[in-house]
Amino acid sequence: MHDIERLKDKALRLTQSPGVYIMKDTNGKVIYVGKAKVLKNRVVSYFRNLSLQNEKVKKMVSHVEDFDFIVTDSEFEALILECSLIKQYNPKYNILLKDDKGYHYIKISNDKFPRISLSMRKNSDDAQYIGPYISSFAVRKAVDEINRIFMLPTCSKKFGETKVSNRPCLNYYIKRCMGVCCKNISEKEYNDIIDSAVKYLKNGSVSSLENMKYEMDKAAKNLDFEKAIKFRDRINAIEKINQSQKIYLDDDKNIDVISFAVIKDKICFVILKFRNGHIVDKDSHIFNNISELDSSIENFIASYYSENYGEMPDIILMDYDGLDLDLYSSYIQNKTGKKVKIIIPKKGNKKKLVEMANSNATEYLVSRLKYKSKEMGGLQQLQEILKLKNPPARIEAYDISNLGNTGIVGGMVVFENGLPAKNLYRKFKIRTINIRDDYGSMKEMIYRRIKEYRKANDESFKTVPDLILIDGGKGHIMSVKEVLEKENFNVPCFGMVKDSKHKTRAISGFGGEISITSFKSAFSLLTRIQDEVHRYTISYQRKIRKKTNFEIKLMEINGIGEKRALKILKHFKSKDELLNADIAEISKVAGVGVEKAGEILNFVKSS
Repeated sequence: MHDIERLKDKALRLTQSPGVYIMKDTNGKVIYVGKAKVLKNRVVSYFRNLSLQNEKVKKMVSHVEDFDFIVTDSEFEALILECSLIKQYNPKYNILLKDDKGYHYIKISNDKFPRISLSMRKNSDDAQYIGPYISSFAVRKAVDEINRIFMLPTCSKKFGETKVSNRPCLNYYIKRCMGVCCKNISEKEYNDIIDSAVKYLKNGSVSSLENMKYEMDKAAKNLDFEKAIKFRDRINAIEKINQSQKIYLDDDKNIDVISFAVIKDKICFVILKFRNGHIVDKDSHIFNNISELDSSIENFIASYYSENYGEMPDIILMDYDGLDLDLYSSYIQNKTGKKVKIIIPKKGNKKKLVEMANSNATEYLVSRLKYKSKEMGGLQQLQEILKLKNPPARIEAYDISNLGNTGIVGGMVVFENGLPAKNLYRKFKIRTINIRDDYGSMKEMIYRRIKEYRKANDESFKTVPDLILIDGGKGHIMSVKEVLEKENFNVPCFGMVKDSKHKTRAISGFGGEISITSFKSAFSLLTRIQDEVHRYTISYQRKIRKKTNFEIKLMEINGIGEKRALKILKHFKSKDELLNADIAEISKVAGVGVEKAGEILNFVKSS
């Protein structure tokens, strides 16, 4: 019996991004590949309320030992990748479950003027079929794009018949159709366009674009500018689609795309493998207790390719600038006999591929460490914005609250892995400042925090934070920086700036303000931290204020001065606790006689 709860727990930690999930049996064999618009929701559904599933799904789930996943940028990309992986692995349960999902084809009709359309089945006619594909969405998307790129007709008219009206429809006027009905294109010219469309549908190869560019140049030289413009528009449309489509590459070379993610002392490498322009596999590796990032990355590249994992690529794409590219290229060639070029792309489609690999590395590591994807997204963006070495696993935030020159307090909240660790929150009653001075109060609080760290008595102060956030601007940061430098406490420190409505607006650094409004995850996380530290500090200030008022009232009793009032308040944490105390205990705590203790109790009851 497989541990369904373990699989469900793992699924609950998945991202809500689209992607492909890969079910594996006890031998690590792929038994099912599926796509999802929301990975978390789809995969969780397999392991929740299993009794309500149909028998085919139940049987498949009963053989699932583990699952893997690949994150994509869109459902369309997920569908294309799903088809590719099914062809590669031929999973057992994709065949058994085919009745539930259905298969679909791209049909090229056998007419004088052929049409390209979606078909639910492969009929016994003379039409040409491309497929099968798992979902109608992928086929419909591909058909729509091809018809739009090549301006093919999608109406119900039958061309080549004498009765066809030569009045074009709206699609012709908005340049979505070449207007076959106007009889301004020959049958041969039309079929040449269909051949180009089919060639591109089958492989999206570079050669189809090169051929179109050749025909465009040829038409221009022959002064047939109208024809050249059609080729130009077709080329532009294809290139636009290719820029946003990362599952296919207009490159016949074999390419490995490598990226990594780091959380605390763990690093995850992900390798996306493209062969002949198609993604065929994802390889993931996690290593613990890394000491130096540079050496970890270099050692992984060297060991991975020296062991020759599968077919060697022609090109390796990476996002790590610290690698000596020529050195490692020569090393791989020496070990494998294959010359491999290592590239760090700075822009374009290849840069997007590296970002896709990085997204997968992050999601895989987050899932394995049982973190939540939403919080890790915020931490990663903070790392990027603040140029930190790693995502800040522990963040400490500080705030000051006062009412005039009295009740000056500070609060420290701790967020671990993007979530509040309330057991580590701490309060500070400011001791050295008796006037309203936020900078001086903040300096005292940070100094006392560092002092407690060196004592190592309090669990909350034993760990050095990865990031300190101050509720305030540049002045607050400068005051804290002075203490950090003096005490040699090397922690990055930034301010959280609010707008006129007391809402988080930006991060303040030594070089000025950094806007975060375009970083959704980081903005959300920073707002939660700032709201939490403000809430915690102001609630402590109000509590102190109440105690101070009660202390003043106690001093109205004859014979009870400031010291005795403080003793009473320190022992009896609240008014209710004092009311429930007996005379003897009050007498002992306050250091007064029984009669005076009774007077104190009566005063409290009447106040």
